Amino acid sequence: MPPSHANPAHLTLLNYIGGRFVPAASGQTLPVEEPATARVYATTPDSGPEDINAAADAALGAFPAWRALPSCERAAYLLRLADLIDETSERLAHAESRDTGKPISLARRVDIPRAAANLRYFANAVQHASGEFHDFDGGGIPGGRPAINYTLRRPRGVAGCISPWNLPLYLLTWKIAPALATGNTVVAKPSEVTPATASLLCELAAQAGLPPGVLNIVHGGGPTAGAALVQHPRVPTITFTGSTGVGRWIAGAAGTMLKRVSLELGGKNPFIIFDDAPIEDALDTAARAAFTNQGQICLCGSRVLVHESRFEEAVRGLARRARALRVGDPADDATQFGALTSAPHLAKVAKYVERAAAQGGVLHCGGARTPAADLPARCADGWFYQPTVISGLSPACDVEQEEIFGPVVTLQPFRDEAQALRLANGTPYGLAATIFTQDLSRAHRVAEALHAGIVWINCWMVRDLRTPFGGMKESGVGREGGAEALRFFTEPKNVCVGL
Repeated sequence: MPPSHANPAHLTLLNYIGGRFVPAASGQTLPVEEPATARVYATTPDSGPEDINAAADAALGAFPAWRALPSCERAAYLLRLADLIDETSERLAHAESRDTGKPISLARRVDIPRAAANLRYFANAVQHASGEFHDFDGGGIPGGRPAINYTLRRPRGVAGCISPWNLPLYLLTWKIAPALATGNTVVAKPSEVTPATASLLCELAAQAGLPPGVLNIVHGGGPTAGAALVQHPRVPTITFTGSTGVGRWIAGAAGTMLKRVSLELGGKNPFIIFDDAPIEDALDTAARAAFTNQGQICLCGSRVLVHESRFEEAVRGLARRARALRVGDPADDATQFGALTSAPHLAKVAKYVERAAAQGGVLHCGGARTPAADLPARCADGWFYQPTVISGLSPACDVEQEEIFGPVVTLQPFRDEAQALRLANGTPYGLAATIFTQDLSRAHRVAEALHAGIVWINCWMVRDLRTPFGGMKESGVGREGGAEALRFFTEPKNVCVGL
C-alpha cells in the first residue's frame, strides 16, 4: 500500500522497493518536522543496510529488462511521469512547502515545474544523443592499417542517487531522470529532513506503470542509509548533492571501491557589480540571488563585490530590499520569505552572524530570529531568521570564506578589475559567479578568469538544461546536465574494425 496521506495532520511515509511500499526492515522511524511550526507532522523510515540491500537487489533484478527497452519506450515512461507531476502539481507544491519551509509560491513557480522539466528534457535528450565515429587511416604508425572506430555507450547498472533537502523534488528528478533515460536502474536516498515529495513521486511512478525495481527510494539518515548506498558493492555509480564535508567522505569511500562519482557540493559565490552596471537592476538581482529560498541554494550569491564608487549605494539598496521582503507563513500565497528548513540549520546560521559581529562586521539589517510578534500565530515557534546584510568584514575571515547556506549576504568593495577577481577567486569554492557590467569585453574577460563552473552575466539562475552544471575546487567533482549527465551514467566502449 502507498504511504498514508489521508490524515494531513500526520503522515506515515514508506520506502518504495521493487514496486512495493514497505517500512524499514528494523521498523524504526524518524520524525519529520514542519519548519514553519517546529512541530512533527510525519514519520519516515529510518532505513539501514538491510533496506539498501533489498533495494539494490530489486534494481539489479530489473536492470536487464530495463536496459533492453528501446530508448523511446524508456522515454515514454518518463514523459508519463512528468505529465503526472503536472497533474498533481498543487499537491506536490504544498508538500514541498510544508516540508522545507519555502514559500508556496516558489514551490509552484520553480520546484515542481522544474522537476517535470527534468524528466521531459532527459526523456527527449536520450533519443537524440549522437555516437562517435572515427575514420582511421593508419596514422603513419609502423604496422598500422586503415580502420573505422565507433563508440557505444551503455548503461552502467544500478545508480545510487543521493539528493539534498533544499530543493527536494527538483534535485531528485535531476539525478534520476538521466539515470533512467540511459537505461540504468536507480536506488535513491532523499534527505530524511524533507522526504514528502520523494514519497509522492513513488506513487506517481507506480501510476505511470514504471516496472517494479526500476526506481527504488529508500528513506533514512546519511550515516545509515546513505553510507550503505555509497558502500554497496553492486552500486557502481554514485551521484550526490550536498555538503562539501560529506562529499569528501563519499569521494574517499567510493574511491577505494573504484566507483564513478559525481559530487555537487557547496558554494560561496561572488556577485560582482562593476561601476558601469545598471545599479537598480543589479541590486534587484543581487537581492534575489541572496535571499531566494531563504538563501538555501548552492548557487546563491552570498558575497556581493561592488566597485568602491557604488559601494555605499549598494549597501543601502540591498538592505532596503532585504527589509522589504514579506516574511510569513510559507503556506500563504503572499509570503516571499519563509522558514529555514531545520532547527540545527537555524542555529548554524545564527552562529555565523554572531561571529560576523564579533569580527567587526557592520549589520545593516536582520541579524536575529524573526520575532514571533511579526509572524502568524501558527508560526510563532517556527525556524524563521531575518534576511541579513553585513559589511566591513575581512575577506579572509570565516564568515567570508565558509558556506553559510542561509539568508546572510556580505558586501566587499573593490578598486579595479584585478582586485575584484582576487576577491571573487579568494575562497576554497568555485561553483558559480555573477557579473553585472555593460562593458561586453570586460564581461567576457572576467568570466574567463573566474574560478567557477557557472558564470552568469547580467542575470542569475537562468538554467538551460542542456548546459554542464557543477563546480571546481571544493565545490565538487564532475558535471551534471545535458550531454555530461548522459555520459556520466553510461560506459563507453570503442569498437575498432580493420579495413
